[in-house]
Amino acid sequence: MRRRDFIGLAGASLAYGALAACGSKQRGATTSTPGQPLDAAAYTATRKFAETRFGKIAYLERGTGPAALFLHGAPLNSYQWRGAIERLADQRRCIAPDFMGLGYTEVAATQVLTGAAQAEMIGALLDQLNIRSVDIVASDSGGMVAQLFVIRNPDRVRTMLLTNCDTEPDSPPPKTLPIIHLAQEGKLADSLAKWRADHAAARAEFGTAVFQYPERFSDDAIEYYFAPVLRSAHHRERFHSYNAAFLPNPLLGTEAALRNCQAPTRVLWGTGDDLFSQASPEYLDKLLPKSRGSRRIEGAKLFWPEEQPDIIAEEARQLWNAPGTRAATG
Repeated sequence: MRRRDFIGLAGASLAYGALAACGSKQRGATTSTPGQPLDAAAYTATRKFAETRFGKIAYLERGTGPAALFLHGAPLNSYQWRGAIERLADQRRCIAPDFMGLGYTEVAATQVLTGAAQAEMIGALLDQLNIRSVDIVASDSGGMVAQLFVIRNPDRVRTMLLTNCDTEPDSPPPKTLPIIHLAQEGKLADSLAKWRADHAAARAEFGTAVFQYPERFSDDAIEYYFAPVLRSAHHRERFHSYNAAFLPNPLLGTEAALRNCQAPTRVLWGTGDDLFSQASPEYLDKLLPKSRGSRRIEGAKLFWPEEQPDIIAEEARQLWNAPGTRAATG
């Protein structure tokens, strides 16, 4: 199925495939062992929760050292970063939260789920974990939150590694408007329910749209991404609110502030993604004063970081160790 044909199904039940998202108060490093595979069972077993003023935030913590923060896309959750975290936990204390409205994070029905609120939640989570500064790795709507976070907290971000994501001129991307409208109508979760029940359809419809190799979209990943959103009417409503919050443009007016961003930033962009503009890597490279340039990943679609974690790990290490990068101190 061609991507534009898939988007055309947004008015029916298959709307989402084009989009492109114990009260623990522990401090310090996790006891999980770097190098051990992070499959769905391990991810579930090591999931933690932090009580914040925003709610109970689910997150994975793995590795030791200065902190790296991994921000996922939609309708995914932090499980998106399992491969990259496996490869980087020997150098960083990797923190991967689930955004409000996605994954296993629990928030009240009255909690606002705008991009600005998500960025504030990230700050509260880092405070709860006693983390002063981070290296950010972000994808899709996670990249939008990363930009909002660095504007509000310039001293807390050492570096940013951004993959295909929103920019001020391309947020929300035009192809997502039917999806946002279905979220406003409370119908968007129906797509996820269909795909959870039919994994072949999940690969053929959602997977083909966002993965270069949809046949590798595993049963475990399908369940891990879609199950938490469908747990109850409350979780479906929160999922819809997450997506509805992409209007109005969450990045409107941020360009001027980003021109002053002092965090060294590397941009990686899949060329097979036709959701986000292929002009965005150059836009970000010119906009950010400490850009470390951009790299195009040939044929890669929106969620390529899940498929090619070796590239994320390689680029992250180079960025973190580059001359002129602020020393990582935690």
